Amino acid sequence: MSHPIEMGERIPNWSSGIFVKENKMIHFDLNTHIYRPLIQVFAFVSTPENDFQWQYGTLSSAQISRGETGMGTLFRAIGHLLGRRIETVYEVTVFELNKRYGFKSVSGPVDSYTLYTFELTEGGTRINLATETNPRDLFKANDAAVIKRFKKQYKENLALLKSIMEAHRIPKA
Repeated sequence: MSHPIEMGERIPNWSSGIFVKENKMIHFDLNTHIYRPLIQVFAFVSTPENDFQWQYGTLSSAQISRGETGMGTLFRAIGHLLGRRIETVYEVTVFELNKRYGFKSVSGPVDSYTLYTFELTEGGTRINLATETNPRDLFKANDAAVIKRFKKQYKENLALLKSIMEAHRIPKA
């Protein structure tokens, strides 16, 4: 069964940018513009071994299945989430080269689905992030302070990604 984010369902963008559905799923959309070629941004984001460089709290991440990254690829991430050490295995569920990269958790303390989309822009790449998380027992989905920290962590991840990718930017002639 396809995931709502995969199907292109628009997630409501309320003033906070976050909402919690009755089923305790936390949803939000974020985006940023990176002054680097789309091919470079996609390659960096879709390589799990790079995650620790730009995802706050990630200690390590590595592909655990064989072959090139694509649909069905598995990777393991070890890190900290809201002060707790966690280990999660993810499965790549969407892989359209230089367009879309999505994955879902298949083990770990939270159920999550993340989709990155990439758009070519004048002078760079727009990266859009849509995420849906069910915290299960890790924290309460209706705890406003925790939700705010959760979203802040993702915003900081995108800011760090932008900073890393633009650090060696070659100016246009």
